[in-house]
Amino acid sequence: MIGSYVAVGDSFTEGVGDPGPDGAFVGWADRFAVLLADRRPEGDFSYTNLAVRGKLLDQIVADQLPGALELAPDLVSFCAGGNDIIRPGTDPDEVAERFERAVARLTEAVGTVMVTTGFDTRGVPVLKHLRGKIATYNLHVRSIADRYGCPVLDLWSLKTVQDRRAWDDDRLHLSPEGHTRVALRAGQVLGMEVPADPDQPWPPLPPRGTLEVRRDDVHWAREYLVPWIGRRLRGESSGDHVTAKGSLSPDDIKMRIESAV
Repeated sequence: MIGSYVAVGDSFTEGVGDPGPDGAFVGWADRFAVLLADRRPEGDFSYTNLAVRGKLLDQIVADQLPGALELAPDLVSFCAGGNDIIRPGTDPDEVAERFERAVARLTEAVGTVMVTTGFDTRGVPVLKHLRGKIATYNLHVRSIADRYGCPVLDLWSLKTVQDRRAWDDDRLHLSPEGHTRVALRAGQVLGMEVPADPDQPWPPLPPRGTLEVRRDDVHWAREYLVPWIGRRLRGESSGDHVTAKGSLSPDDIKMRIESAV
């Protein structure tokens, strides 16, 4: 019975791609917090989301870990290193060493530290070429989890998020339904009974013609890929000037989810 939860990470944990009615993001961690809160007496649960989009591992460790350690919750979800891995020239072995040092710090102060693997990018433009690098990092994350007794939210094995409907238009962040499925899988990882099956198949889609696929790819490259590359070249981050959501009420999260449907 987890009474307190802190989410640490980057855009994935902040919830980019899953906007609420006010435009602010919800995301899998907020949705997972609601599942946890529903197992507690009313008012007997605290949740804080420290994640900020675009952050690298060292930035997450410097900016978010102190807050998580100070709160000393029953549970921390720690997802970091993905933005490092997709950068040219980074070594997944070296990133994993820094990730392990952070996990060691967290496990000394926190009841349970849940870590996450990266997604299988086999069908993702540009990122599919980094599939081997991501897989190597995932193996390190799993080994670290074994050494420190951490449950693993294995996103690579969640095959239903390989459907394009699980992803936002930018093809880099999950859609609301994708975030929902990850939240449900997080519950399963901790042995919870969840209200729906994250592995439930999607309804069939009508076939897409070559011209339609090509038109979508051109639109994606113009609207999302080129600006993303531009930020990298300028040394900018999507998280510049973004403040973490901080402490959130599960009841407020529920209302925002229901209002966005």
